[in-house]
Amino acid sequence: MPMKEATKNLKTLHRQHHQLADSSVQVSILGDEHHQYHLIPFQQKLEESGLYPLSPKQLEIFQVNLGKMCNQVCRHCHVDAGPDRKEIMSRQTMQECLNALQKNPSLKTVDLTGGAPEMNPDFRWFVEEIKKLGRHIIVRCNLTIILANKKYHDLPQFYKDNKVEVVSSLPFYTADRTDRQRGDGVFDDSIRALQMLNEVGYGKENSDLLLNLVYNPAGAFMPPPQEALEKEYKKALKEKYNIVFNNLFAITNLPISRYLDYLLQSGNYEKYMIKLVNAFNPAAASNVMCRNTLSVGWNGFLYDCDFNQMLDLKVDIKNNHISHFNTADLNKRSIVVNQHCYGCTAGSGSSCGGTVA
Repeated sequence: MPMKEATKNLKTLHRQHHQLADSSVQVSILGDEHHQYHLIPFQQKLEESGLYPLSPKQLEIFQVNLGKMCNQVCRHCHVDAGPDRKEIMSRQTMQECLNALQKNPSLKTVDLTGGAPEMNPDFRWFVEEIKKLGRHIIVRCNLTIILANKKYHDLPQFYKDNKVEVVSSLPFYTADRTDRQRGDGVFDDSIRALQMLNEVGYGKENSDLLLNLVYNPAGAFMPPPQEALEKEYKKALKEKYNIVFNNLFAITNLPISRYLDYLLQSGNYEKYMIKLVNAFNPAAASNVMCRNTLSVGWNGFLYDCDFNQMLDLKVDIKNNHISHFNTADLNKRSIVVNQHCYGCTAGSGSSCGGTVA
């Protein structure tokens, strides 16, 4: 497989039997239970801004995690995804998601993520069934999956046939910085995959086939301004590889899973968290994605966001599984927050769609 080098030197926390593979250990560190870091509680920042308890707006985006299986093992993955992860969503749970969508027309967008969502054996069936319901579909594609196996080579055409919006991570527009974060050879495979998407019409001017890229920092710092970075990406990718795309989303790394491990191992955790705390922006906090998005885990449990999902912080309602989906209860809930939420509210803010303020 093209990605064998990417996974050779890095194993998932799960496979290492690392203590951070336990979400409760992560929550304990973030909560500073040993009083080591003395950070201002995120709840206090919300209270000072008149935003606590944080309440949802109308649900519009249904983000569904199809599993933790992935062909890559990226250094900063907050999902701790990889080839050794076997958790995948069943077709029964997918059907329960479809039932919820059918009953809730306000959920206009379905955002499919993973792992590599395409590795779920029912992925294509699910996409086609969602399309029958007239919803807009986003797929978080890691790009290299398109080249990982012959059975994935036609994904660009499949996406086109179903008018899927493709959102793909490309940590930088050079090979060295991308491969450092995602593994040897990832950049070259990503470039070829982007060219394949362009060939079927993605990212082209006057095309309705949306291709968006995602940037996230390689180290313990916040992303630069999104608009300026997008211009850099577009210029470099066009000139060097004749690649075009629609938008760049700059996303702040949240202190979860492998990125939390990196921060702790490098001695950057406290310094990074202080940066996020000091950059807290009430305008970003008021527009965080958890206010109009609901996250569904691979096993059907409901979360306020994808990051809460990875920390196993379920929505604060009695029946918190997709099989008991209840819009009224969800609309009345208070959103569960913790220290990692600083990542979404620092500076211009951060969401799965880039900056929010």
